Amino acid sequence: MTDSSRILISGAGLRCADVVRVARRSAWPKLAPDALTRAEQSYELAVELGAKGAVYGRTTGVGANRHIVVDPDGADLHGLRLLRSHAGGTGAPLPDDAVRAVMAVRLNQLAAAGSGVHPRLLRALEQALRVGALPLVHTRGAIGTGDLTALAEIALTLAGELPWESGGIDPVAISPGDALAFISSNAATLAEAVLAWHDLSRLLAASHVVTALTFCALGGSAEAYDERVHASRPHPGAVRCAAELRRLLTSGGDLPPGRRLQDPFGLRAFPQVQGPALEAAAHVEQVLEVDINAAAENPLIDTETRQAFHHGQFSTAPVALAFDYLRAALHHTAELSAARLSDLVEPDLSGLPPFLAEGPAGSSGVMILEYVAHDALGTLRHAASPVTLGTAVISRGLEDHASFSTHAVRSTVAATAAYRTVLACELLGAVRALRISGTELPDTPLRHAFALASAGLPHVAEDHPLSTEIQQAERLLDRLAVL
Repeated sequence: MTDSSRILISGAGLRCADVVRVARRSAWPKLAPDALTRAEQSYELAVELGAKGAVYGRTTGVGANRHIVVDPDGADLHGLRLLRSHAGGTGAPLPDDAVRAVMAVRLNQLAAAGSGVHPRLLRALEQALRVGALPLVHTRGAIGTGDLTALAEIALTLAGELPWESGGIDPVAISPGDALAFISSNAATLAEAVLAWHDLSRLLAASHVVTALTFCALGGSAEAYDERVHASRPHPGAVRCAAELRRLLTSGGDLPPGRRLQDPFGLRAFPQVQGPALEAAAHVEQVLEVDINAAAENPLIDTETRQAFHHGQFSTAPVALAFDYLRAALHHTAELSAARLSDLVEPDLSGLPPFLAEGPAGSSGVMILEYVAHDALGTLRHAASPVTLGTAVISRGLEDHASFSTHAVRSTVAATAAYRTVLACELLGAVRALRISGTELPDTPLRHAFALASAGLPHVAEDHPLSTEIQQAERLLDRLAVL
């Protein structure tokens, strides 16, 4: 029987969902025995190659110091000096779940056996995750060419030179050559990226449910979601989105007719706009799953050819570009959510009082939701700006390109938070409209979604502050996503 609470770490086959489970403590990593064997072979080869000739970061300095040979008599301290000098991160600490994700990703990458680190570092990471020991990792210090500061902080904590933020394990020795081999990775950026992808994917799933609720409140025309329509232009994301809406809007047979010949774009063009976001999220997952299973350390210690290959695998341009595209696609999806909210408060479309007000004449109802949604949409618009248009020239001109993937990921986190607010405002409007109209929902998961939302959101007829309800709606979205 497979133990679902354990994620096997072998350097291959780790999924983004596995990293999320370790990060959020629903599973724990366990090293595959052969991973340690292969790591031992890689370590022994790295020592052998370093004794025969120059190996970057092992027998030399790093960056513009690449041609400076390290005194063999001081090699034991070279690694510690490198870690100490690179542990210069600053800014806010990474959240605990992100730190666990960093450790899980780095453990799996090291298990791919291309770094040449001593196997004791793999065992230390596994033990720290198992007992809940967390190092302090700062957020600022990466530009998409290696998370040197974050990983140096983790390495120095494992070595006992920095204090544990919580818990702890016995210090481990840093072997000569371990330093660069350990920090030559984008594991911190990838860890944050996996969590960002997961959280945004959940919101995109919730978008189908919220849109379907709005569709019912507005008496939408389901012709736009017909299978025949999307077979005629079969973009995968749009096909998937339309299928989700059909699943939510009918329990079988023909889709319900609508009140209008054609609906506003917020309903009619939803699959065409949501579809690219779904495709972008799927592409991000594919990119991340390549990198979290990659032996991308520079140099690569290759046991098959018994060589050290110096390369540029530290570049994370694929990650940065994928997230830039994802945020751009998300902005389009968020615009439609704000548009549907405007449709809900328009009597000509809803057949309900202006702003869904239920009080005396002149009551404002949910008027303020449009302001809140468009404020959040403005934040999302700024966060959607591409980061990949920037670059950096550092280390005395040797390192003359940067992807800024770290910033692409963090902009996505900001965009996701903003979209959560936009979608929550639409959810509030849709639930209120359905309550006022008494519309009967189809016998599909949508009926359960409405019951869930109704139970979690109070129905207060008279004008009142909506802040608490917006926050409640934001929290409900993750529950709606699984429907």
